[in-house]
Amino acid sequence: MRYSIVATAIGASLVASGAQAQRPPLVLAAASLQESLTAAADAWAKQGHVKPTISFAASSALARQVEAGAPADLFVSADEEWMNALAKKNLIVASTRVTFLGNRLVVAAPAGSRVRIPVRPPAALARVLTTGPLAMADTAVPAGRYGQASLETLGVWAQVAPRVVRAENVRATLALVERGAAPLGIVYATDAKASAKVRIAGVFPERTHPAITYPVARLKTSTNPEAEAFRRFLVSRAGKAIFTRYGFSAR
Repeated sequence: MRYSIVATAIGASLVASGAQAQRPPLVLAAASLQESLTAAADAWAKQGHVKPTISFAASSALARQVEAGAPADLFVSADEEWMNALAKKNLIVASTRVTFLGNRLVVAAPAGSRVRIPVRPPAALARVLTTGPLAMADTAVPAGRYGQASLETLGVWAQVAPRVVRAENVRATLALVERGAAPLGIVYATDAKASAKVRIAGVFPERTHPAITYPVARLKTSTNPEAEAFRRFLVSRAGKAIFTRYGFSAR
């Protein structure tokens, strides 16, 4: 009996040590996924897994970190271009790449603002967007490229461009509107939904810009066995349901 008790105690100790030694997978994710991906990681942890560590930034900055050899496990981009860039350099496991989310592009205004964004005619749209600085992500960032594409398609980019204030990513753009540094900002619908300080003043027609999609893939350098399991959870029905609660569309 005494041996059994000692053996059980030793076994429990070894299990605890193994759990403590298990390294959480590192996920590099687009800034617009902050609330939703954190919620997904929490849900994963509640199932008994080690909670993933997530680093949020512009997709462009994260892709460059991967190119520089960052020891990460998963990459979630806010567009296909930056995932394509890593694929061309053979830095992702191609079979694990899945486009699983979609989003909308909107104009955010302070919560107390009553401004409405007219899509047509171009003169009316340009007049509203040039009443003050217009916050936008840099064009190296997906949200910035989508925004410029929309404004070009709608025929107002030439008038609006001189009033644009660039930010490093979409959340930095949102912050400019939240602080009142810019009366309007081009962000994703999910970003606007995440902040009580702003409201959606207008939605860009989807035909005016490339489709806003989010691919995920495991990185070639990943050695963490939990990384693939977490990736599969994200693209599962249960995982997508978490993201749709935050305003994303499932694909």
